[in-house]
Amino acid sequence: MNHATAADGTRIWYDVHGAGEALVLIHGQSLDHEMWDGVYEDLAERHRVVRVDLRGTGGSDAPLDRAYSMELLAKDVLAVMDDLGLGRAHVYGFSMGGKVAQTLAAIAPERVGALVLGSTAPGGEHEVERPEHASLALRKASGDEGRGLIGPLFYTPEWALAHPETVTRVLPRNPLRAQRRHYEASLKHDGWDLLPRVQSPTLVVHGEDDELTPVGNAELLAERVPDAELLVLPGARHGYLHEAAPKATEAVLAFLAANPLAPADR
Repeated sequence: MNHATAADGTRIWYDVHGAGEALVLIHGQSLDHEMWDGVYEDLAERHRVVRVDLRGTGGSDAPLDRAYSMELLAKDVLAVMDDLGLGRAHVYGFSMGGKVAQTLAAIAPERVGALVLGSTAPGGEHEVERPEHASLALRKASGDEGRGLIGPLFYTPEWALAHPETVTRVLPRNPLRAQRRHYEASLKHDGWDLLPRVQSPTLVVHGEDDELTPVGNAELLAERVPDAELLVLPGARHGYLHEAAPKATEAVLAFLAANPLAPADR
């Protein structure tokens, strides 16, 4: 088991799979590295994949004495990169992890190669709000009740029924107070002024039928981040990375291949 140590002493869990150019995966709100199961394996066929558990989740510490923010979580990711000796890496952030990823690319542009933003949003007053029933589901995401609420927002009912283990992996399992820290951090995030500072080649990926993070947010990100590319997957919901695989994964791999790290960073 690997841990990096953040500036405040918090231990941040990570693991590494595969070989090639480094690719850091950042999970969604109150989830952990297991949400990448079924995806990271294909990515690791061409990349050195680093899965990170943000503070408050999975194998990482869950300090609760201070508020969380996207910048604090981005610095947790930097601590992992430092622990691995990675001067620069590709970064793929999903949902809240996409907010962490966009913050990381803005505050430390020299550390991020290509950037993939999946099912995410800019935050702040410009964010396209989710419908009320989706907000309610997010607040009640844990346990059996959460399965019935969150599952249909991530996947079509037929796919969710056929893949119960994947639905389980997108339900929060971290302490309730840590869930609250994540929820508040995501709610308070406003990346609008940060996005034009992103220098990384950027791919925005989104499900067309996403209610948890409406697809209008992807369009905003693609317009706001310089020269960003946009891929909208028809019929897909928030969990496109599982249900729309392998199309989504192949698109990400093709984008990374078209935007390689400099030889000195490999």
